[in-house]
Amino acid sequence: MDAVALALPVLIALITVALAFDFLNGLHDAANSIATIVSTRVLRPQHAVIWAAFFNFIAFLIFGAHVAETVGTGIVAAEIVDPRVVFGALTGAIAWNIITWALGIPSSSSHALIGGLVGAGVAKAGIEAIVWGGLAKTTAAIVLSPLTGFILALLIFLIASWVFVRYTPFAVDRLFRSLQLVSASLYSIGHGGGAITLFAATELGIPVSTTHTITGCIIGVGAARRVSAVRWKVANNIVVAWIITIPASAFIAALAYGFVGLLE
Repeated sequence: MDAVALALPVLIALITVALAFDFLNGLHDAANSIATIVSTRVLRPQHAVIWAAFFNFIAFLIFGAHVAETVGTGIVAAEIVDPRVVFGALTGAIAWNIITWALGIPSSSSHALIGGLVGAGVAKAGIEAIVWGGLAKTTAAIVLSPLTGFILALLIFLIASWVFVRYTPFAVDRLFRSLQLVSASLYSIGHGGGAITLFAATELGIPVSTTHTITGCIIGVGAARRVSAVRWKVANNIVVAWIITIPASAFIAALAYGFVGLLE
């Protein structure tokens, strides 16, 4: 009976922290999928959020749980994961999300969670806890996802400009206002699982950041118009934040794991 009484508050605390992480994940990434359809007045903000939320929710029906399996068992050894490790991982991810949100830096919630798992797992079992193959896929995606997004966006922009060069501005505007609904829904599906890069990575079970991908796409479109259109100093600061996301969230998670141990 005592064990049950003790387990219930722990379970409630974990659910609360998990919901807080989900909220911050949405806070970070909702703008990515609705910014264009709101700024061009295709949908009102309230309707755009509902649109994005719906396609985020149904993503698991399309892609399954490949990415969730990678995060759950492919970053640290599954046998060391316990409520304390989960709490530390979520705390590290939440703290880093809040820091980057306050600084206005677009960072990856999924990579922050992975960093949290690494930090809490190492704090419990040492460096042997890390599954290096899964972590290597994630770190490779930090480079490949924005680069792929950059190249694809640049090519698609150039192709679209060539295809629609003879169309009137009114016809182009009417067509692309409709296509924005499609692209926003695809992006939301990819986030729940910009969209070609995300779909491929999700199918392979690689935790790719939607933020990294969309940022690479935006830079690609800007560079297609003219190289000077991109604010390269801002882009450089964003990349630096991406690089330190995993170690920073890992450090915070290790501290959180140790703090919980002091309370036991």
